[in-house]
Amino acid sequence: MRISTTDILSRKNTTPIVVLTAYTAPIARILDNHADILLVGDSLGMVVYGMDDTVDVTLDMMIAHGSAVVKASQKALVVIDMPYGTYEASPELALVSAKRIMKETGAQAVKLEGGRDRAAAIRAIVQAGIGVMGHVGLLPQRVREMGGYRTQGRTTEEAAHIMQDALAVQEAGAFALVIEATQENVAREVTAKLSVPTIGIGASPACDGQVLVIDDMLGISARVPKFVKKYAHLDEAIAQAAAAYAAEVRNRAFPSEEFCFPDKNSLKA
Repeated sequence: MRISTTDILSRKNTTPIVVLTAYTAPIARILDNHADILLVGDSLGMVVYGMDDTVDVTLDMMIAHGSAVVKASQKALVVIDMPYGTYEASPELALVSAKRIMKETGAQAVKLEGGRDRAAAIRAIVQAGIGVMGHVGLLPQRVREMGGYRTQGRTTEEAAHIMQDALAVQEAGAFALVIEATQENVAREVTAKLSVPTIGIGASPACDGQVLVIDDMLGISARVPKFVKKYAHLDEAIAQAAAAYAAEVRNRAFPSEEFCFPDKNSLKA
């Protein structure tokens, strides 16, 4: 049985929530036994498609990858990011987009960025019976207008805005929210203030859970943010495997007889 949004909500101030991104069926299958939430993040634009940021990710992309993750997992709650341009114009547009994601993927919830300015959209989606995870602090979809990937909450004014945004997201009905690239003390204060779980990424160990981009923590991303801990260096393992394969192909050691299909007729003779 899958973990539900209610299960996640009940984890406030208890066992930390493990969240990892997943974009493909093979990765989802591997992570399913270890993560409480599999987040199909719009970070796939950068990780999978080589984009500079997440702004050009489409709803079709999110649905295609989200569907693969849902089909390959059985235990984890699957949350799918709503990409830029699919919810900002109006609560009505947000609901249409959320319904399409849920219908075409079978996911359990959606995630969208923003605070007070997105409260109406969150409320409309929640009232339709769809779980919503919020996202405050650094907002990747607005990175072009925010002047790049910079730490949030560095001033008293910024910290106050993040707190107000988080409270607005909670009031609108979100079951949890991500706090990204925010000063540790600010993320800690927000977590203490809220009654719903917070998921940190470059935030605070006091958050109710943590999320990392899977390619970052496996060591296969070209550039890794400062707040990421690499739990493996698979780039090296993959390179070594590719080099060994290339060498065997070039000297005709692969495929050897054991990897070929013999002539059944000659075997009978």
